[in-house]
Amino acid sequence: MKTVFLFAFIGILGALAAAGLFMLKNSSGADKSQRAPKMARALALRVGLSVALFLFILISYLLGWIEPTGLPLRQ
Repeated sequence: MKTVFLFAFIGILGALAAAGLFMLKNSSGADKSQRAPKMARALALRVGLSVALFLFILISYLLGWIEPTGLPLRQ
């Protein structure tokens, strides 16, 4: 289960890094119209992966695959 979360976080960070690279790459030139759709696609992928991870965690909790351990708030 931890590996699923790890791969999801790596994918989210990778999509964010790709969007940043698309934003910075060829910042001067006529290629700006080509870079905007790539950056938007990478950001949309990041949002999609984040929502999918949230839903996976929620469904995993409801099915009993993961359990909260929690820290005691009061003694």
